[in-house]
Amino acid sequence: MKAIQFSRTGGPEVLELVDRDLPQPGTGQVRVRHEAIGVNFIDTYHRSGLYPVKLPSGLGQEAAGVVDALGDDAAGFKLGDRVAYTGQMGAYAQYNLVPAARLIRLPAGVSSETAAASLLKGMTAEFLLRRCYPLKAGEAVLIHAAAGGVGSILVQWAKTIGAIVIGAVGTQDKADLAKALGCDHVILYRDEDVAARVKDVTGGAGVSVVYDGVGAATLEASLSSLRRRGLLASFGNASGPAGAVEPGRLQRGGSLFLTRPTLFDYIATPEDLTESAAALFHVLQTGAVKVSVAQRFALADARAAHEALEGRQTTGSTVLIP
Repeated sequence: MKAIQFSRTGGPEVLELVDRDLPQPGTGQVRVRHEAIGVNFIDTYHRSGLYPVKLPSGLGQEAAGVVDALGDDAAGFKLGDRVAYTGQMGAYAQYNLVPAARLIRLPAGVSSETAAASLLKGMTAEFLLRRCYPLKAGEAVLIHAAAGGVGSILVQWAKTIGAIVIGAVGTQDKADLAKALGCDHVILYRDEDVAARVKDVTGGAGVSVVYDGVGAATLEASLSSLRRRGLLASFGNASGPAGAVEPGRLQRGGSLFLTRPTLFDYIATPEDLTESAAALFHVLQTGAVKVSVAQRFALADARAAHEALEGRQTTGSTVLIP
């Protein structure tokens, strides 16, 4: 089978297409034949060495397709079942082995491409909005990278809750997209003082919560945008990891809260995984959230996909087609 591998950390140029033997499922495992593979910022963290992995390594954590082979005790699935998964390394390949306990059955109406484009991003949005900080109707929220993969889902989902949504983006084209997704206010962070604009549109109060997947470049603006006792959920490192925060900064900002959450702590149990996926599939099936697959690359072109992602040249979601 064809797969993407890297033997040293670095930029997109370290990715190479290789031939591997077709893996055979062991006890409790399912082999999935991929129909679509999700591309996420966490993939670039593994590739660059920000999140260390043992080398040489495969790449990618999310894909969707059909059950192709079953190991012993892989209960609950049969050949041909439509499934998806996230959090299992090696998704940039034609096939992958996945523990049956971490597989998610796809409901009717959710295609493999939609699942691969939305599972990790959508379940990230789910835990941020429903469990990390349970957003309520009428609350103001700031969402960085509002036209991106996670951001575009957060914007739509926050609007279904009834929140006042402020989106921060880098270009006018992305501002137009963020507005179309439902943002009540859009800030061009390269041209405007984000915190000042947030305070302006909230009557000086600030927002209840900031969902920040950008990291280093936005940390101070995020903290300065919060209302008294507001919470910053810094969940990503698109511009590099956010720096240290001295506890007194939180006190001076108004007894603020800061968390650095990760999806995998919120879907650690099969029950949490099932609940999170079900909530995502519900908003997808009802049309409350629409996922845009804005970029498609062949598996062999994973390098180009990473270059586009890190170059801020993408909107919505990106998938690889094996």
